[in-house]
Amino acid sequence: MIVLVSGASGLVGTALVQELRQEGHEVLRLVRRAPAAADEVRWDADSGVEGAEQLEVDAVVHLAGESIAEGRWSDAKKRRILESRTKGTRALCESIARMKRRPSVLVSASAIGFYGDRGDEVLGEESSSGSNFVADVCRQWEAATELAAQAGVRVVNLRIGVVLAGHGGALKKMLLPFLLGAGGKLGSGDQYMSWIGLDDVVGAIRHCLVTESLSGPVNATSPNPVTNAVYTKTLGRVLKRPTIAPMPGFAARLVFGQMADELLLASARVRPTRLEESGYAFRSPDLESCLRVALNRPS
Repeated sequence: MIVLVSGASGLVGTALVQELRQEGHEVLRLVRRAPAAADEVRWDADSGVEGAEQLEVDAVVHLAGESIAEGRWSDAKKRRILESRTKGTRALCESIARMKRRPSVLVSASAIGFYGDRGDEVLGEESSSGSNFVADVCRQWEAATELAAQAGVRVVNLRIGVVLAGHGGALKKMLLPFLLGAGGKLGSGDQYMSWIGLDDVVGAIRHCLVTESLSGPVNATSPNPVTNAVYTKTLGRVLKRPTIAPMPGFAARLVFGQMADELLLASARVRPTRLEESGYAFRSPDLESCLRVALNRPS
């Protein structure tokens, strides 16, 4: 296939591009600057993809968006988070509709933040959306792909959980306090964390590209979500470090502001129902084995 990828330099995008190329696919990377290589295509959130009318691709994977976990959520930061997803997605979908040969499928990233804070409720793709800021962003993000669907493209909205990789993302940020013996549960520790290994995010995207029965929302999470307390103990065991320094909820709010309530203390017990029903076999379904692989810590 010829696959057009946005966010190709990010954590997930880098791993995806590498795997697609290893399998013999051609990858074109969307960049926001002047192209510096033959595999780069310029685009931006206002005008879309440069020269879209002449492009012929088989599939598009859209991963670009302002980081949601960097810095406190000021009003300006929240606006960038929303607009980078909605404006960028609409512009990309408008470009897809103009392409000389439209792709057969668009896999567009979303997030399990769609469901909001739901306690221990088991959540599938048919579950309703939450009512907080992140849930609203996800609703608008997914709605922005409608232009591609109207153009006859099969659209998958991949609701990605907490991605675990040793060299980036949430896990890398957690490592230092744990390695120093200052790791511990967040708040009560009862909140569910729906995680997924980096290898399975890539695997899920590839699965969605070739599985024609999949469209609309698809949860990309491990089939085994855990509470924050269980995650904390498991990470401590893998690192061989104590986990006796909890961060109370009020302290998390002081440090992180609104982000604490919506990302760190919120609970989402998500099941990857549609992935499993369509035959996807998880590479790292177990948390401890996933962490050991990600951190190169053999048992």
